[in-house]
Amino acid sequence: MKKITNLIFLAFILFTNSSFSEFKKDGFNPGDPAKDFNLKNIDGKLISLKDYKNEKGVIVIFTCNNCPYAQAYEQRIIELHKKYAVLGYPVVAINSNDPVREPEDSYENMQKRAIEKAYPFVYLFDETQDVAKNYGATRTPHVFLLKKEKKRFILVYSGAIDDNYEDANAVKTSYLTQAIKELETNKPVSIPGTKAIGCGIKWKKN
Repeated sequence: MKKITNLIFLAFILFTNSSFSEFKKDGFNPGDPAKDFNLKNIDGKLISLKDYKNEKGVIVIFTCNNCPYAQAYEQRIIELHKKYAVLGYPVVAINSNDPVREPEDSYENMQKRAIEKAYPFVYLFDETQDVAKNYGATRTPHVFLLKKEKKRFILVYSGAIDDNYEDANAVKTSYLTQAIKELETNKPVSIPGTKAIGCGIKWKKN
């Protein structure tokens, strides 16, 4: 009996440690300051949050070339940038997929995709995957809406772009758009987080 009790206790400790470890990978929560980054754009220039110091906020979207969910949202992301960049909320797209596991998401293919689709926003390569880990990004697409407060950016919303990846015309709630509208009217973001729906980020194998 004592042996069984010890095994149960050991299992509980392992579960607790595992859960805590996973929690520590979950990035940051609404209200937390966003970590800056310095990533290569498709034109070879390095881009960081500091480059957006004069903006009201930034729409950071972890996405990629290959994922069908990312492709389904591609035109919507283009339209989001065109609509909200002029209001002070530009899109910053980041690809964190390991190109060894997913060759279509290589830097060279990012460049081709961006030209083919005429991306109006920057498309950055998170080669080390550190930015995705810092933000807690898990899916493509995965949105992080940042608001400028004084000299720093804070997270106000993370999750899905809207509630229907299959059909843009059938969307009932556009979480991201709603959050931006609330920011623009000086209201607190009513839905600070949703579950991101998409392909899992292709992490490097150790």
